[in-house]
Amino acid sequence: MTDPRGVRQLWRRCDVTVRDLPLALLLALATMVPALDNRGTRLGDLPDRPFDLLAVAVVALQCLPLAGRRRWPGVCLGLVSVGFAIDQLLGYHTVAGTALPIALLSAGIHLGRHRRATLVAVSAAYVLLAVALDQRGSTEGLAGFVTFYLALALAWGAGAWLRTSRAAEAQHRRHVAESTRIAERTRIARELHDVVTHHVTAMVVQAEAARYLTAAPDRLDQTLTTITDTGRRAISDLRNLLDLLDPDHSGTASTSSLRELRTLVERARQAGQPVEFTQEGRPPESAGSAEATSYRVVQEALTNALKYDHGGPTALHVRYDETEITVTVSSAGSGSSAGSPGGAGRGLAGLAERVSLLGGDFDAGRQPGGGFLVRARIPTGSPA
Repeated sequence: MTDPRGVRQLWRRCDVTVRDLPLALLLALATMVPALDNRGTRLGDLPDRPFDLLAVAVVALQCLPLAGRRRWPGVCLGLVSVGFAIDQLLGYHTVAGTALPIALLSAGIHLGRHRRATLVAVSAAYVLLAVALDQRGSTEGLAGFVTFYLALALAWGAGAWLRTSRAAEAQHRRHVAESTRIAERTRIARELHDVVTHHVTAMVVQAEAARYLTAAPDRLDQTLTTITDTGRRAISDLRNLLDLLDPDHSGTASTSSLRELRTLVERARQAGQPVEFTQEGRPPESAGSAEATSYRVVQEALTNALKYDHGGPTALHVRYDETEITVTVSSAGSGSSAGSPGGAGRGLAGLAERVSLLGGDFDAGRQPGGGFLVRARIPTGSPA
């Protein structure tokens, strides 16, 4: 049995002229039906003429150009107009006259250049046709000719409106695609910042400390081991991120979990940052995006503490409720590094955006007595 989907796909792959040909042939065959003889458009109301060999040529001139109504809309309209004029002047009045409004509609949609010149030329040709019909004894009158012209103008106007609507829709799709690309680039930049900055900062801080530990081989070896482990962790996180960006991603890449907070805190301690970690409540089984966002808040806050308050006491408090997770990270401001994480670039701004998208609250700023405070309230919502 033939697959209908395969037939439709094969039809869509055909040239547009081939796809428009059936309409042209159907209209031409309709003129051969005896019951439709002299049943077409009667502009000018001249006496009917019997269907003869010349009528076949006139029908072909009106109908067959419709096969190119989308590929060559201007040529199609010109040929159909000539055929229609001959049809009315000779009095065949075939149903092939229906091709004229179809050609006008198609030209209004698909004609790209010289639209105004085409409209003027067709209007002038119609005036000449009306004069010729009147000289041959037409009883149509001025009102009849004007009414028919307005009907033809309506067909052109409908095509022009469809063209404008399609252009606006295409512009909207391009805008949505561009916005999506920008949002995706922003998300990737944020993920890279979260993954790289934390690990590299820890490695830099520990490498700086290692310069002063040459007299203590045991501590030097421990520091270098920590740097190595941090580098490996950075490579692993980057691989996971690249797996997520890979179109052929199999779904095996891991996401940051709240259960890894103790590992995160331990790495900060190994880097020389005294961190007091407390938890309140029970971590949810799965909090979806809220879980990953909470992890990133802690990661960014501890990274800033390492950079701007190295060695200063830092407190991390995480509270789990049924509907939200609250993260609070504060530093005393008594460490060896100077500066304020308020100018840390895209990190805090990215976190504020993440938390806001989940419907939560994010605050970061200096404390009155010194140090820095980061607080985030993140609704857990659905695990999805």
